[in-house]
Amino acid sequence: MKSKPVEKKRKARDEESDSESDDELANGLFDGVLEASEDEEDYIPSDEIDDVDSESEVSEGSEDAEEEEEEEGDDDALLSDDIPSDDEMGKLSKDAEELEITEPGVDPKPKHQEEEDRNYKVVKDANGGERYVYDEIDPVYDSDDSDAQGPVNTIGNIPLSFYDSYPHIGYDINGKKILRPATGDALQSLLDTIEVPKGWTGLTDVNTGNPLNLTQEELELVRRVQHGLVPDEGYDPYPDTVEWFTSKQETMPLSAAPEPKRRFLPSKNEAKQVMKLVRAIREGRILPYKPPEEREREEEEKEEVQFDIWQDEEPAAPNPMHIPAPKLPPPGYEMSYNPPEEYLPTKEEREEWEKTDPEDREKEFLPQKFNSLRKVPAWGTLVKERFERCMDLYLAPRVRKNRLNIDPNSLLPKLPSPAELKPFPTVVQTIFRGHEGTVRSVAIDPTGVALATGGSDGTVRVWELLTGRQVWSVKLSSEDPVYTVRWRPTKDAFVLAASAGEDVFLMVPPHSSVTSTLDQASRDVLAAGFGYATNGQQPATAPGKEPAGKWARPGTKLEDAGVLVRVTVRSAVKVITWHRRGDHFATVSPEGQRSSVAIHTLSKHLTQIPFRKLHGLAQTVVFHPLKPLFFVATMRTVRCYDLQKVELVKIVQPGAKWISSLDIHSGGDHLIVGSYDRRLLWHDLDLSNRPHKTMRFHPKAIRAVRFHKGGLPLFADASDDGTLQIFYGKVPNDQLESPTIVPVKQLKGHKVVNQVGVVDIDWHPREPWCVSAGADGTARLWM
Repeated sequence: MKSKPVEKKRKARDEESDSESDDELANGLFDGVLEASEDEEDYIPSDEIDDVDSESEVSEGSEDAEEEEEEEGDDDALLSDDIPSDDEMGKLSKDAEELEITEPGVDPKPKHQEEEDRNYKVVKDANGGERYVYDEIDPVYDSDDSDAQGPVNTIGNIPLSFYDSYPHIGYDINGKKILRPATGDALQSLLDTIEVPKGWTGLTDVNTGNPLNLTQEELELVRRVQHGLVPDEGYDPYPDTVEWFTSKQETMPLSAAPEPKRRFLPSKNEAKQVMKLVRAIREGRILPYKPPEEREREEEEKEEVQFDIWQDEEPAAPNPMHIPAPKLPPPGYEMSYNPPEEYLPTKEEREEWEKTDPEDREKEFLPQKFNSLRKVPAWGTLVKERFERCMDLYLAPRVRKNRLNIDPNSLLPKLPSPAELKPFPTVVQTIFRGHEGTVRSVAIDPTGVALATGGSDGTVRVWELLTGRQVWSVKLSSEDPVYTVRWRPTKDAFVLAASAGEDVFLMVPPHSSVTSTLDQASRDVLAAGFGYATNGQQPATAPGKEPAGKWARPGTKLEDAGVLVRVTVRSAVKVITWHRRGDHFATVSPEGQRSSVAIHTLSKHLTQIPFRKLHGLAQTVVFHPLKPLFFVATMRTVRCYDLQKVELVKIVQPGAKWISSLDIHSGGDHLIVGSYDRRLLWHDLDLSNRPHKTMRFHPKAIRAVRFHKGGLPLFADASDDGTLQIFYGKVPNDQLESPTIVPVKQLKGHKVVNQVGVVDIDWHPREPWCVSAGADGTARLWM
């Protein structure tokens, strides 16, 4: 402790220093600049320790305060200039004895204070020696031992039932009693079972009697075992392979010893064993393995008895209807050993005869020339020829027959010359370039002046048909390609339909042939359905069910470009087909399952799903040009439905493995089908449901077929081999006559890209012109 005068002097000095510092830094801003660090906070000068101790002692009680006053009085007495008396000197010596110096530079502490600071007690053990007994550690929140477990029961293997009559259940390591945990009533037990804590097991610890709950680590271990994982989270069941040997060939070998002689000399011991096995096989002591079925078959064959059914046959009298075997023709000059020079084959004829298949040869031999008969060798195929003649006489029935002198050419159908069947397209007139990637669809408008194309780049382009100049373009999608484009078939409106992904866009593209009146009429046709939907005349959709189609405006950007209506269906649209009146059009989504075929009404903005279930995946559809019939082509069949009677009329079976395209003649009685298995099939609907004629003119798949709709007897197909095949197909008025089908021209020009050639084709409404779309990014006009 410090004396009061010393404290007063120090306080006076501190006040003077504080006043000076306040004057110097009165105008400074140092908020938070001089924050004391942890080391500075922990450090307390030795002069201030006594002040802190004295303040704490004063707060404890009045008794300690009185003792301090007495001590301060003693200190004041010592600081005075008077000579201390003997009593004061004795008291100082007694205080000195009680103080013990532990560290240099630190004020000594009294012994009784040091004893209070210790955490142990010194007691006597059984032998009289000193034993240190430490105080019990009371773990607090900040203690490192806060997670320590409770006292451990040390009773060993003694059952807890021995302690049923006692309030405790055992003893801890220090010999203290472990009290029995409190148990609640039945209601508390029921609440505990309802509110199950985390890690609850329903078991009781045998040693402590407390509920036995699982820890977080044990719960994680149980979860990993239940999910079939490795119990240890840090264990890697698939460690990286440790390459013990490198794949590089080292210059120095592991061993430089020369190859031993035994490695390249045959072993005599092995030779003896092999010869022993060979002798056993030759003698029949070792037999090759045979399956049990084969062994049983051989045994049964040995037991079978064969009989000669012709053993006792007697020659029968000749039948009056007996026909003798035909005689061989007499030899001619070419069979002579010395034929004339004109009968000898040339070198080219000999090579051609050798390359020809033996069944297709006109002669079975080649004439040869020898100077004399003794130089003629024996005929090498004599036995073979005699055997074949015997087999022919034995197997071939002989019947008397009058020979007919018929010209084989007269049996072939009389087809007209292609020159007589003109006009039909022969050469390319215009090439339309501009699409990036495959041009997937082409269509000529009903007036025959504009051409629309759709490509894999997601754009629709409109061209002038004769000049090839692009007049309009719009990008419908940046992700999906434009699969098909089709014009509205009537001339009262200039409307184009195109599909991109799940959306069908209806647009009025600008063109030089479109007048303002026609343009306004086209826009009115597309906008009429919005007023119909606004009046509430749309059929109600079942709650919770997605509508078959959503009609909406495509947005300001597309509307400014001429795209006015967007119809969204349930899956990507691949085919669009218009009805002849222009108020209905059908779409096909092969991936749509039940909703793959949809019929849309333009004037009502209405979309309907006509089929609840389809027999197969729909590929394409087409409307009948004259009757209310609807043709649906699946992978293998074509079904015809009556839309008025709502019934199935006919099922056409082309016999193809995968139908790709379909089109119907303008008369409505004939149908052509293209397939991916390279076949073009013509059907007469009044004659049969089977193909009337099957044509194969392409080595690869046929992707599109199309009839000429302007009255010309022409139709064409497009194939992946990069060619178009033009046909003359005339349907007679007399139903008893068969249609005339003649292939007249094969058009080549498109390049094959990724095994895809010509994708789509369309005819001019009046002229014998056609337009094709190819995978090479071009569309071509053929005239």
